[in-house]
Amino acid sequence: MTRPPLPPFTEESARAKVQAAEDAWNSRDPERVALAYTEDSVWRNRDRFLTGRAEIREFLAAKWERELDYRLRKELWAFTGNRISVRFEYEWHDAAGQWFRSHGNEQWEFDDEGLMRRREASINDVPISAEDRRLL
Repeated sequence: MTRPPLPPFTEESARAKVQAAEDAWNSRDPERVALAYTEDSVWRNRDRFLTGRAEIREFLAAKWERELDYRLRKELWAFTGNRISVRFEYEWHDAAGQWFRSHGNEQWEFDDEGLMRRREASINDVPISAEDRRLL
C-alpha cells in the first residue's frame, strides 16, 4: 500500500502530507489515522512508547474518548528527504467540561511507500476557558 505524497519531499509535497495528517486526525477516526502508519511503526507520544499499527489504533481510540471535541491545526516546520517536522496545537475538553490547548512538535520519518514508520511527539497542555478557544 502506498500513501502519497511519497518521499523524497519537496516543500509542496511536505505541506500536502501535513495537511493530509491534519485532516485525518480531525476526523477522530482511529482506523483512518492508523492506516497512515507502517505495521511496525514506532511512536513516542509524550511519555508513552507505542509499537505497531494495532497499538496506535487502540491509543487513538482511548485518546478521543478522553479528549472531547478535539480540533487540531498542524504547520510544516521543516523537511528533508523522508523526514518532516511539524508544530501543532489542538483544543479539547475533558468530561468535566474543562478546555485545554495542547501545544507540541512532531518529527516524522516515512518509508518509501509514504507510510510513517516513526513519530516523536512532545506535547504540553494548558487549561483555557471556553471563551479563549481559537480552533472553532
